Amino acid sequence: MHVLMLVATPVATDTRVLREAGSLVAAGHRVHVVGRSVPEGYEPPEGVTVSSVGTSSVFRPGGGAPPTGRHPRRLPPHLRLARWALLPQHRRSAFGRWAEGVRADVAARGLPVDVVHAHDFTALEVGAELARERGAPLVYDTHELWSGRPREHRPTPLADRRERRVEARLGREATAVITVGDGVAKALRDRYGWDHVHVVRNTFPSAAPHPPPPPAPVALVYAGRLAAYRELETVAEATRAPGLPLPVTLLGPADDTWLAGFDPGSATVRPPVGAEEVTDLLTAAGLVLVTHSDRWENHRLALPNKLFHAVRAGVPVVATDVGELARTVRAHGIGTLYRPGDATDLRRAVAEATDPVRYAELRARVDAASAQLGWERDERALLEVYDGLGRGGGPRAVPESG
Repeated sequence: MHVLMLVATPVATDTRVLREAGSLVAAGHRVHVVGRSVPEGYEPPEGVTVSSVGTSSVFRPGGGAPPTGRHPRRLPPHLRLARWALLPQHRRSAFGRWAEGVRADVAARGLPVDVVHAHDFTALEVGAELARERGAPLVYDTHELWSGRPREHRPTPLADRRERRVEARLGREATAVITVGDGVAKALRDRYGWDHVHVVRNTFPSAAPHPPPPPAPVALVYAGRLAAYRELETVAEATRAPGLPLPVTLLGPADDTWLAGFDPGSATVRPPVGAEEVTDLLTAAGLVLVTHSDRWENHRLALPNKLFHAVRAGVPVVATDVGELARTVRAHGIGTLYRPGDATDLRRAVAEATDPVRYAELRARVDAASAQLGWERDERALLEVYDGLGRGGGPRAVPESG
C-alpha cells in the first residue's frame, strides 16, 4: 500500500515517525512523509521519501527550522507578556498554513494514497480531509493525550473545547487509532467511547552490537525536549548542592524562550543530535534521566521515548515517580525513582543508582527487560493494524450529529 504520513515536525529527530515508516517499508509498503521545516539535506531511511512544508504565520514570517546550539537572548518583560498572550494565535496560524501546504504538496506531487497516517492532532484535520477525498482509510496516531498536554500559554477554554470535539469526531471516523501506551489508550476509550484504539509504544529496535555501558556510571544524561514541565528546574537545583555524584548533561531540541530564562546550574546544555549518537552518549554515560512533571494528565499517562531509548542503550534510569512511567520502571526494576519537584530526593535516587551493587543489579534488569520493552514487539502491533487495513478496512461512517 502507498502510505501518506503527515507530521508537523522536522521528521529528522522524530524517532516514532521514522521507526514506523521504516517498519512499514520493510513490510512491503511505500511511505511518503510530509513534515514541517525538515532540515535541508536530510536523508531519510532507505525506502522512505520525505517532503517539507514551511510553517510561516502572521506572527512570524518564514518557516525555517529553529536555531540550535546557542542560548537565545532573554526577552524583556513586555515582549515575554506579548508572546504569552499571542502564542495560541501564532500556533493556530502556523499549523493552519502548514495544513494548506500539505494539501498543495500532495496535489503537486500526484502522490498515490492508499492510507493516510496522521501523526498527532496537528495533522488530524488535514489527514481526515485527504482520506475522505481519496476514499482511503485514516490512521490517527496520537503521540500523547492531546487534551491533557501541558499549556505554556494563556488559557484558551473555547479553543480547547473545539479541539476535543474535533478529535472525538475525527477519531471516530478513523479506521484505526494508535497511541503510545495503555494509560493514554484507556483515557481515549473512556473519554470518547472509541473501540478501535491500538497501543504501539515508543520503543526502539534492538541495538546493533556496540560497547557495553561502563562498569560504573560516569555521567547522567537527559536526552529530550528542553522546555517547561520536564522537571529540568529540579535537575538544575540538584546540581547546585553537594550530594550529586555525577556530572549532568541536558541534550535536545529546546523551547528557546524557556531556555533563555533557564539557569542550568552546573549541568551542561547541548543542542540535539541524531538518534544513533544519542544512543552512544547514553551508553557511554551509564545512567539516564527520564523526567517529567506531575502537573498534567498527559504526563501521568505517558511513556516517554527517553525511557525506551535508555533500555535500547542498555542503561538504567533515574526517573520521576509519576504515573505510567513509574509503574513501568517498578515493574521491570530498571531504575530508581524520586519525588517530582524534590531535588534532595533526586540526589538520593542518583546515589542509590550509582551504588556498585545496586548498579550491577539495575544493569541486569535492563538486559532482562529488553525483549519486552523493545520495538520488535510493538512493530508487530503496528503491522497487525495495517494488515487489518489491507483486508478492507475503509473509512468509518460518522453520523451527522457526531
